Amino acid sequence: MQIITFAAIDIGSYEVGMKSFELVPKSGIREIDYIRHGIELGRDAYNKGRIGNELLEELCRILEDFTRIMKEYQVDDYRACATSAIRETSNCLLILDKIRVRTGLDVEILSNSEQRFLGYKSIASNEESFQKIIQKGTAIVDVGGGSIQISLFDKDALVSTQNLRLGTMRIRERLAEVESRTNHFGDIIEEMINNELKSYKRLYLKDREIKNMILVGDYITQFMHRNAMEHSLMLSREEYFQLYQEIVTRTPQEMVQRMGMVSENVSLIMPAMIIYKRLIEETGAETIWIPGLNLSDGLAYDYAERKKIFKSSHNFENDIVEAAKNIAKRYQSNKTHLAGTEYLALTIFDKMKRIHGMGKRERLLLQIAVLLHDCGKYISMNRTAECSYEIVMSTEIIGLSHREREIIASAIRFNTEEFVSFEEFAIGSPLDQQDYLLTAKISAILRVANSMDRSHNQKFKNVKVTLKERELIVVVDTVEDITLEQGLFSHKAEFFETIFSIRPVIRQKRQV
Repeated sequence: MQIITFAAIDIGSYEVGMKSFELVPKSGIREIDYIRHGIELGRDAYNKGRIGNELLEELCRILEDFTRIMKEYQVDDYRACATSAIRETSNCLLILDKIRVRTGLDVEILSNSEQRFLGYKSIASNEESFQKIIQKGTAIVDVGGGSIQISLFDKDALVSTQNLRLGTMRIRERLAEVESRTNHFGDIIEEMINNELKSYKRLYLKDREIKNMILVGDYITQFMHRNAMEHSLMLSREEYFQLYQEIVTRTPQEMVQRMGMVSENVSLIMPAMIIYKRLIEETGAETIWIPGLNLSDGLAYDYAERKKIFKSSHNFENDIVEAAKNIAKRYQSNKTHLAGTEYLALTIFDKMKRIHGMGKRERLLLQIAVLLHDCGKYISMNRTAECSYEIVMSTEIIGLSHREREIIASAIRFNTEEFVSFEEFAIGSPLDQQDYLLTAKISAILRVANSMDRSHNQKFKNVKVTLKERELIVVVDTVEDITLEQGLFSHKAEFFETIFSIRPVIRQKRQV
């Protein structure tokens, strides 16, 4: 039986941690070591917008120690990731280059949606508890140093996710001058976050029933470990409030002496506990689950899944699709039109695999592009493509990177706008030539599929797609007049043929 040793390095806002795991096909993931080093990168990042040389030198020394430890453990593979503390800095690229030169580590900057998706995967690694709890209305509240993420589940499906810039370190830095002038610092924190939480409730909770809440965050996890609590903890609403009172009513000295807290962390746990409390109050959640896991666990789970060491029982791609469907619903897109266009686009994709050279992930991007291509009509009927682009770029879709969102948004924009040269496309865009080609392919398929339901009347009852020599033949079964669809299909076919060197042809099985 092959045992793979994997190391996950998390460069966060207030500490750098490395977890080492053994990944075994039959028995799953086993943590074998966890090393943490406190370093407040967020202090520089959130105040100055860059990380100074002194902190950067310290970071490199810590990572050099981690590489030495990985060699001692004979680690087979690793993944090193940084989050908002480095992501939001102006000298981000210089930081990554210095780390690579000094330590040999390739550090990946996670977008917020990628980071939270991996955190979500860490929770899902506890499959039995996770699958059971998300059957009813559930909120995952992930509190980090820079922001919090609130993800809502209903009947085993992720229905929405929102990011609020109310992280523990960000709150502490913004209220640093206030803390020394009051004996009611907790009340000040609560006042600061109340408006954001109430706005969130008004916009996204409405009549949604939340029975369960899953609490994620380094400080709640560290508190559990330091106080000899279980690795995973299930609490009632009342039990959480008792735990909350036990923590926040203690002085900083008591928290250090009696509760095992590190002195510099005391001012960070209070904002987290208040955020959790207020969301429990706003949602009315009855059961609270603290799984005691973090980003590193998600990195290990994701690695094991991608390497097919084991297979998850939860369909994470379906979460991304469901989130996109809920975005389309929010912008009142035509559900029936989207379903028909989605079927056509994915059928064309599947029939052309040997032609287009795209894989499973690109198929997902096409699917999301189809689901969101009409959302701009909610804002402007005259500038639908432009508005759809802005909506996609402004809306976080958990599980998709910023790059992937840009590809989807661009493919949607060029669904109706004239496709441009790479030189024009690249102006102000982070996408490279391969991304440009992928955008063109997705847009070409979207154009053809969308043109077949231009009237939004779903005229085709049965559609059969076959690839024959240099033609993609779409046979439709209908007694309706499809003159409009045939005319627009012919126009869209020109771009499709330019991209794939295949001419799409529409044929009617039954005549009017």
